[in-house]
Amino acid sequence: MKKLHSSFIAMASTLKVVLLLLFSSFTISPISCYKGAQHPLDPLSPKELTLVQTIVKKSYNPSSNNNISFHYVGLDEPEKTTVLSWLSKPSTKTLPRRALVFTRVNEQTHEIIVDLTKRIIVYDEVYKGLGYPLLTADEQIAAIQLPLTYGPFIESAKKRDLNVSYVVCSTFTVGWFGGVERTKRVVKVQCFYNKGTVNLYLRPIEGIQIVVDLDKMKIVEYSDTFKIAVPKAEGTDYRFSKQKPPFGPRINGAAIMQTNGPGFEIDGHTIRWANWVFHLAFDVRVGPIISLASIYDPEKHTYRSVLYRGHISELFVPYMDPTEEYYYKTFFDCGEFGFGQNAASLVPLADCPSNAVFMDGYYAAHDGSPVKVANAFCIFERHAGDIMWRHTELGIPNRVITEARPEVSLVVRMVATIGNYDHIIDWEFKPSGSIKAQVGLSGILEVKSTTFTNVDQINEEVYGTLLGDNTIGLNHDHFLTYRLDLDIDGVANSFVKQNLVTKYVNDNVSPRKSYWTVVSETAKTESEAKIRLGTTPSDLVIVNPNKKTKPGNHHGYRLIPGAATHPLLLEDDYPQIRGAFSKNNVWVTPYNKSEIWAGGKYVDQSQGQDTLAVWTLRDRKIENEDIVLWHVLGYHHSPCQEDFPVMPTLSAGFELRPANFFESNPVLKVVPPKPVRWTNCTAKP
Repeated sequence: MKKLHSSFIAMASTLKVVLLLLFSSFTISPISCYKGAQHPLDPLSPKELTLVQTIVKKSYNPSSNNNISFHYVGLDEPEKTTVLSWLSKPSTKTLPRRALVFTRVNEQTHEIIVDLTKRIIVYDEVYKGLGYPLLTADEQIAAIQLPLTYGPFIESAKKRDLNVSYVVCSTFTVGWFGGVERTKRVVKVQCFYNKGTVNLYLRPIEGIQIVVDLDKMKIVEYSDTFKIAVPKAEGTDYRFSKQKPPFGPRINGAAIMQTNGPGFEIDGHTIRWANWVFHLAFDVRVGPIISLASIYDPEKHTYRSVLYRGHISELFVPYMDPTEEYYYKTFFDCGEFGFGQNAASLVPLADCPSNAVFMDGYYAAHDGSPVKVANAFCIFERHAGDIMWRHTELGIPNRVITEARPEVSLVVRMVATIGNYDHIIDWEFKPSGSIKAQVGLSGILEVKSTTFTNVDQINEEVYGTLLGDNTIGLNHDHFLTYRLDLDIDGVANSFVKQNLVTKYVNDNVSPRKSYWTVVSETAKTESEAKIRLGTTPSDLVIVNPNKKTKPGNHHGYRLIPGAATHPLLLEDDYPQIRGAFSKNNVWVTPYNKSEIWAGGKYVDQSQGQDTLAVWTLRDRKIENEDIVLWHVLGYHHSPCQEDFPVMPTLSAGFELRPANFFESNPVLKVVPPKPVRWTNCTAKP
C-alpha cells in the first residue's frame, strides 16, 4: 500500500509540473473573442442569486424556510487550469457555474455549493468549528432597533436626560479573548445621540453595555454602570449646508473633455484600455476583484499575463483601549461586515470625475434575494497632470532637445463605508505596465466621552487624543491584506529577494571604500518568503524562471511597498492571534483555491485557527510554482484635531512594477495626445 501511495504522489507531482509548463505559455484572448459566452469569473447575476435562493430553500422543509439566512453567496471560482484552458480556446459555451453559499439554518452554519447549471446542491455540510460567517445587513438593522423599545434602556436614557427618539445604535462584533468560548452568535450594541447633528459617532452614550443574540434576536445581557455627559453637538456636523462663516478656500472644478468618448471599452465585466485588458467583479465580502490583468506587448504581438486575481482579503482594525467598555473593539471588516455588503453608491462629480463610467454591484440579502448597489464602481481615465517620462538634453552644443509624455492612467474605484469609516479602494493601471493599489481612509473617528476639556487636566491614561471638549479620539491600527495571485508570463513563478549588500573595496585600486551590490535569493519554501519590511534593504520580485529577456534576465514584476508598518500588540494577545497575518508585510503561498480570506472563512468570534499565518506553517514549496503574493500594508493612527469632525483622506498603497518584463521602455513609443486649442469656449484638436 505504501508503494502504491508513493507511486501516486510521484505521478501527481509529475502531472503538476506538466500543467505548470503547459499553462506557462497560455495567451489570454482579447474580449471580442469570447462574446456570446458568459465569462467564467463573472460575479453572480441577480437572476443567479435568485436561483441560489430558490434551490437552497427548496432543499429544506417549508417549515424551516423562515429560519434560513444567507450570509455569503458568491461565485465558486472554477479551478485556474479550467479557466485558463477555456480562455485559450474560447467558445460560445459557458463553463458550468457554481455558487459558494454560507447559511444559518436552525442556529447552525451550513457550507453549501450549488451547481447553477444543473440546478442542484452538490455539497451541504454543517460547519462545527470555531467562528461564524459574515453578519448580514438585515440582522444588524434588526439588532440596533432592540434597545429603543427595551425598558431598561429607556430608563437609562431618562437618567441621562436623553430623548430616545434621537438615539441611534450600531452593532460591534465581540471578538475572542480566551477562556470559555461563546456558543452563541452575539454582538454588542452601542448607542449614540444624534440630536443637533447627523454626526452620531461623535456623541457616544457611555456606561451602557448591551449584548444581542442574533439568532434569537433579543437582548441577552444588559448593564448600566456609570454616567458621563454626551459630548456636545456643536461643531460636529459635516454637511456644507450646516457650516457657518468663515469659510475655507473655494475649490475650482475642472472639466475633462474627451471628444472621442471614454478611452476604454467595457464588455460585460471585461475592461480594455490602452494596452491593458482585465476583468472586474463585485463580491459581498471583499468588494472589487481584479482578474486576468494582461498587458499587450507590441514587440511580441500578444497579451502577456500579469495578475490572475487580486483583491483585498482582510482589514484588521484593533483599537487600543483595553477598558471594559472598549477592549473588544478589534474588528475584521471584510470577514465580519463585508466590504461589498457595505459598498456605498458613488456620487458623480464628488466620488468620481465627470468622465467616469459607473457599474452596479449585486449581493444576496439576509433572505437570499438580490440587493442592487447602484454605482458600486466607477471607472475613469485619470489626467492628473503628472509626467509619464521626460528628458531635456543640454549636452549637445547649440541644441536643446526636450521630449516629454503626459501620464494618463485608468482607475477602478469603490468605497466601502463600514460604520464610522469610509474606505476608498482604487486600482490604477498605467501604460508603463505598473498596477497601483491604494486605499484612502476618511469618515469619522471612533471616540469616547470624557470629563476632560483640556490636556492639562488629564491625569490618567486616555488611550487616545483629546480632540475637543469631552471627546477622546481612540488610538487604533488599520492592517489591509491584499491577495495577489500574480502570473508573470505564466503560472510558474518564483519569489526573489534582491538584497542590497554593502561591499568593501580592499584592493587599493579605487579611492572609494565601499559600494553596494545586489545579492539575489530565491525563496524555496513559504518560510523563506516571510518578510518584515524595513529590516533589510531589498527589492522583492516575482519572476518567471522559465522566461528570459534577450540579455538573459528573468521576466518579473517588482513589489514597491509603501511605508513599513508592523503590529505593536504582543503576539500572544488575543486580537493579534486572530490577526496574525499582519505580523509580516509579505507572505508567499502556493496557489490554493480555498485560501482566499487571510482571516479564515468564519471570522466572527474565531480564534485564529484558520488564517494565512496558520496555512504557511506547512512550509510548502514555492519555487517555480503557481504562487500567490500576500501584501500587508498598515497605518498606526494616533488621532489629531485635524481629523475632527470628519477626517481628511489618509492614503497608503503599493505598486506592482515591471522588472525586466519588457525588452525596453514599453511607453517609449506611446503616441502623445494632440494639443487642444480653445476657440469661443470650444475645444478643438
